[in-house]
Amino acid sequence: MNAGRALPPSLLGLDIYLLSRVGKAARGRFADRLAARGLRLWHMAILAALADFGPHAQRDLAERLTIHPSDVAKIVDELAATGQVERTRDDNDRRRMTVRITRTGRTALTALGKEAHQVGDDLLAPLSPKERDQLSDLMRRLFEHAYPPES
Repeated sequence: MNAGRALPPSLLGLDIYLLSRVGKAARGRFADRLAARGLRLWHMAILAALADFGPHAQRDLAERLTIHPSDVAKIVDELAATGQVERTRDDNDRRRMTVRITRTGRTALTALGKEAHQVGDDLLAPLSPKERDQLSDLMRRLFEHAYPPES
C-alpha cells in the first residue's frame, strides 16, 4: 500500500475491517484464477458439494449452499455443458432432476483446490506454518460461530 493512500489508523485498529479487507483480497485473487477458467466460486461450491455429499436434487443443492434455485439451475447448466456434472430424472419423482459430479468434474475440482491453495500460500506467506495452523483453527471457530449448524 503506498503512503499517499494510507488508510486511517482508526480503521486499521478494527479487527472486523482487517478481516473484511483480507477476505476481499483472497476472494478477488481466487476469483481471477476461476475467471481464467470461465468459472465463479459457485461453480466450485456445487462441484465440492456433489463430491463431498453425493448426488443432489437441484433444489437441495440450492438449500445446502444458500444459492437461489434459479442461480443453481444456471450454474448446473454451465457445468453440464462442460461435462463436469450430469443430470438425470429422479426415479421416484420425474419432476425432480438429480445432479451428479462426473470424472471431469472431479478433475476440475482437484485443479481448483490446487489453485485455492496457491492463492492461500501467497496471501499467507508472511505467516509461519505454526501461525497458519493457528489462523486456520481460529477462522474455523469464527466461521462456526457466524454460521452455526442448524439443529
